[in-house]
Amino acid sequence: MSTAAASNERSSILGQVPAWLWVGIAAYALLLSNGGILLNDSDTYWQIAVGQWILDHNALPRVDIYSFTRPGESWTSSSWLAQVLYAVSYNLAGWTGPVVLAASSIAATFALFTHILGRRIPAGYAVAVAVAALVLSMGHFLARPHVLVLPIMLAWAHGLMSASERGEAPSPWLLPLIALWANLHGGFVFGLVLVGGFALDALWNAERTRRKSVTLRWAAFGVGALVACCATPYGWGSILAARKILDLGQLLHLIYEWMPADFSKFGAFEMAILLLIAGALYGGVKLTPPRIALVLGLLHMALAHVRNVEIFALLLPIVVLAPVASQFTLRPAWSARTGAPVSVMAAAIALLGGWTWLLAANTTFVPPENHSPAAAVDALKTYNPKRVLNDLPFGGYLIWRQMPVFIDGRAELYGEAFEMAYYRAMQLKDVNELLDILKTWQIDAVLLTPFTPAASLLDHTGGWRRVYADRNAVLHVRTAGTP
Repeated sequence: MSTAAASNERSSILGQVPAWLWVGIAAYALLLSNGGILLNDSDTYWQIAVGQWILDHNALPRVDIYSFTRPGESWTSSSWLAQVLYAVSYNLAGWTGPVVLAASSIAATFALFTHILGRRIPAGYAVAVAVAALVLSMGHFLARPHVLVLPIMLAWAHGLMSASERGEAPSPWLLPLIALWANLHGGFVFGLVLVGGFALDALWNAERTRRKSVTLRWAAFGVGALVACCATPYGWGSILAARKILDLGQLLHLIYEWMPADFSKFGAFEMAILLLIAGALYGGVKLTPPRIALVLGLLHMALAHVRNVEIFALLLPIVVLAPVASQFTLRPAWSARTGAPVSVMAAAIALLGGWTWLLAANTTFVPPENHSPAAAVDALKTYNPKRVLNDLPFGGYLIWRQMPVFIDGRAELYGEAFEMAYYRAMQLKDVNELLDILKTWQIDAVLLTPFTPAASLLDHTGGWRRVYADRNAVLHVRTAGTP
């Protein structure tokens, strides 16, 4: 075969690969090449530990078994299925397993996202929007349960949107999606909210004579969705557990991912909002009142809590897709409306699998040291402490090392009052609160980060001695004979 013929054949094969598959491959390659960022959260430790406990005991935890401050207190693991999946992946491939699992889910999300957009607008536009959404979402891509539900959330929202545009109720076949969502992550409550939003849109789109019928059918679907959310081992308790997060009040402003958006420095999110406003003003974008309400709701969520930025980035284009495509007469390219040949899909999966194996064989994925104070915990264990006052970022690792914790990332378990008192003590907002914690809980060792103000105070407090320190952790132990 001549060089020109071979080149034409390769071009022909590459031309069969749709844009959405290219986006999925690129997202997967980007995330796996920088897999360490997916492990940059101490909660990953306890998420896997809970999943392993479920596998070992063939049961689900219903009370706290990890802390000495809340032992036996009722606790629902609303992400139990995701925790099991992460534990299984870790057992199969070490830390590479959770990285690959999270990267695969994120890649599938953006492949599906591009496919949905590409059915209404030109492929180039769809890819550009997908890349922008990927950039906006990068800050919350972690090997945690929420990334496993992103493709489910997207498919759920698209199904609701498609039904509302037809002026009909969604298919009951969508209900298994939210049931799966409810077993993977507590954010499924947002899926129920979307039902209400798109139901209003469906009423707006339906003919006047059919609105009563449409209302009843959407109401029946909403009840079905509510019942589907209870199809978990905890039943109705899953909904109650998800609701607890929203009752944390003032504490939500201290947890980074629940903090409001910060515009003190110009960033990608601010740029995206400004560009969207400029584009809407210049192009004269027109939306129906229900769609305007959905857009404003998504924007409010993203402004209120930074963890919702990826929801804004993924769902806003879905909400405005049909009106914008219709208003500006955008049409998809033929290639965007066709699927990839089975042979091309098989070849892509095989190549990605081989590349993943090679990368894993030559790369060591581990959580960062600032969440993994291994040397400090080794030193801690030599003192055989009974009760350790730990810094919040170390809670997951201590659970991983099978040590009872004072506190960890399960904020809904500890509650607003307990965590606010802890915050004031650690930051020396109230020194007496710190001393009271040390006395009330009979603390005999304190493991904090070097930047926590309480660590410096203990250096000058009688009855305490610094016995270990590095760039990640400082360990104090109570000296013998002191009260």
